[in-house]
Amino acid sequence: MSDKTTRDHIVEAADQLFYQQGYEHTSFSDIADAVQISRGNFYYHFKSKDDILDAVIDQRLANTRKMLERWETEEDHPADRIKRYIHILLNNWSKISYFGCPVGTLCTELAKLNHTSQEEASKIFTLFRTWLRQQFILLGHKKEADALAMHVLAWSQGVATLASAFHDEKFVKKELKQICEWLESTTPTDDPHK
Repeated sequence: MSDKTTRDHIVEAADQLFYQQGYEHTSFSDIADAVQISRGNFYYHFKSKDDILDAVIDQRLANTRKMLERWETEEDHPADRIKRYIHILLNNWSKISYFGCPVGTLCTELAKLNHTSQEEASKIFTLFRTWLRQQFILLGHKKEADALAMHVLAWSQGVATLASAFHDEKFVKKELKQICEWLESTTPTDDPHK
């Protein structure tokens, strides 16, 4: 038996629809139909699509924090943790090749709409940036840690965009290999994990 509430199901369905169709092109009816509830029951939980968007962003932030915490416990070395981030592209290839990066596409759409939730959505990127920066600090790159974190973020977003445009898994694998080689070159040579 599922512990998920009707509200949880609405947020989950909205998250998928916002990702696949875009926020602007997803209606209350689309979400209600996906969850198979009446509009009246739907409005009991959310008064507006913006309320749902806020809940989706909150859920994405919570899920991202959990994922990063899991990587912290599963990987002993910061370079291996960064590789976990890098491999998101390949691990989620089937979705990214059709819909792009879920964070990047939402932030881009909200920016085009000049939506008030744009800043909140970008907090997911900030979460990744802060976490990556910490990993580079642990690798001994305190002064340039933020620049290195931004490099990895920019690289991954570029690859995700091109993966979606060209549906070329071979390209993604080649880029993953190159960024991992670059990462290894930033790891101190006296590091036993290198």
